[in-house]
Amino acid sequence: MSMYDQTLRGFLKEAASKAPTPGGGSVAAVAAALGASMGSMVARLTQGPRFAAVQAEMTDLAERMERAIAELEHVLQQDIDAFGQYMAALGLPKASEEEKALRSKAMEAAAERSAEVPLGLMRQCSELMQSLADILDKANKNVISDLAIAMLMLEAAVQSAWITVEINLSGIKAEGVAEEYRERGLALISQCQSLKMDALHRVRLIIQG
Repeated sequence: MSMYDQTLRGFLKEAASKAPTPGGGSVAAVAAALGASMGSMVARLTQGPRFAAVQAEMTDLAERMERAIAELEHVLQQDIDAFGQYMAALGLPKASEEEKALRSKAMEAAAERSAEVPLGLMRQCSELMQSLADILDKANKNVISDLAIAMLMLEAAVQSAWITVEINLSGIKAEGVAEEYRERGLALISQCQSLKMDALHRVRLIIQG
């Protein structure tokens, strides 16, 4: 059963258990989906006669956010699958030198996959945050705080995903790959932090009138 088909209570119970999944990567994907849901709500409530000038833009944004919610379900499952790949590699035999080499190769592939998935999540969140930043001044002021919450949830997902990337970098031995991932991750972290802080500043100015 998909995690999305669980009750919220059921998901929280599994996440709180001693089972290794759903773990931090899955929680990051859920945080991102919650952020996208708030983004969609803001766009849906920025429609009607008062917002005729931005109707098409808001409809497009809502649809983009809802597509992201669906895509993030796959990211959540990919995170669980990546962890399963790592555990399978960890359990490979290592009695002979050949077995050790095969196991080492499998573990490195698992580490690379376990970094790729959250890096992809970070990129997706950065794109969603940019889309929300672009419409901030046009959004319905009655739900501007929800737009800020969308940004906060998406940036939290980025920070959470980055920790997951970092813990897997040491397992990637291929020359230059870990450093490339680190550079991409740090750039996304910087971008998303700036987007969040700028959005919060602008939202508070609107709230304060």
